[in-house]
Amino acid sequence: MPAIRTFESSAAAFFAGVKSALTSVFFLVLMGTYIGIGALTHDLGFPLGWAMVSTLLIWAAPNQVILVSALGSGAAPLATALAVSLSGVRLLPMVVSLLPLLRRPGMRTRSLLLPAHFTAVSMWVVALKQLPALPRERRVAFCNGIGAGFLAVATLSNAAGFYLAANLPPLLAAALIFLTPISFLVSVFGSTPRAVDRLAFAFGLVIGPALALRGVELDLLWAGIAGGTLASLIGRLRRTQ
Repeated sequence: MPAIRTFESSAAAFFAGVKSALTSVFFLVLMGTYIGIGALTHDLGFPLGWAMVSTLLIWAAPNQVILVSALGSGAAPLATALAVSLSGVRLLPMVVSLLPLLRRPGMRTRSLLLPAHFTAVSMWVVALKQLPALPRERRVAFCNGIGAGFLAVATLSNAAGFYLAANLPPLLAAALIFLTPISFLVSVFGSTPRAVDRLAFAFGLVIGPALALRGVELDLLWAGIAGGTLASLIGRLRRTQ
């Protein structure tokens, strides 16, 4: 796809990425989500500085919820670190699909470290839609702008939720945390043209809760494998008919 947007410098591309983040629907999603996380952090007795630094370092909301809830319940730090790391593995396919759009001949690996860190549901969805229309030499700066914009929103919202915790109903705080996965589902489902991919989503939505109710460990992993496999088999059967 030919580039249809040009930037005079990497700085201009960076601030264009920040603007894309702040005008995206994920701006509101992240704000609500991290207000909920900030309230949860406050209720479990963690200091504000710790909450903000953990947002900067961990970034992805589900990982931070695991960190806060595990440590808040008295789990061992090593076990908590392992749980957060395993949860972060789900972001690897996003990184793998995004980095080829950023890499160009002669680029050093260190230039891709920051975009890889910024890769989360929100940044991935926004970047994947806009990168093909950008010149390749400005894509890294643009992605860093998106990530920096979203991370600033998340960190400030975390602080706001921390101070609002005394007046925020627990049910509302819990509901806000679910904004990110719901928005991800809607965004990806709506932008997926292939019927087999949508079928995989539908299978996952049914299988996942069923496994969770039965207490199956790694329910999300098995739901993804089962849903994707079933959808793929149905797609192959339809093509052979």
